[in-house]
Amino acid sequence: MFVGTITFDLLLGDVHSLKQKRAVVRPVVAELRRRFDVAAAEVGHQDLHRRAEVGVAVVAGDSRQCIDVLDAVEQHVADRPEIELLSTRRRIHNDEDEE
Repeated sequence: MFVGTITFDLLLGDVHSLKQKRAVVRPVVAELRRRFDVAAAEVGHQDLHRRAEVGVAVVAGDSRQCIDVLDAVEQHVADRPEIELLSTRRRIHNDEDEE
């Protein structure tokens, strides 16, 4: 079993409040869940209105499948016009990894 994770550091466009931030971030997270069948959530920068950190995880039987899903998720986020992708962090975990 493999678990792939990716975290996105995002800069939001014309957002001036936390309420406006939620209106941008929630639909992105919901679409990632629905479209790619992954776990996704806002995981950081909750107190900043123009920044967001979104984490995504996928479980698969082989690492290639994890990589393919994470590639598609990253491309989808990068293509969103209302957000700027500042950076990503990606890891693939194997159930045989030492703790």
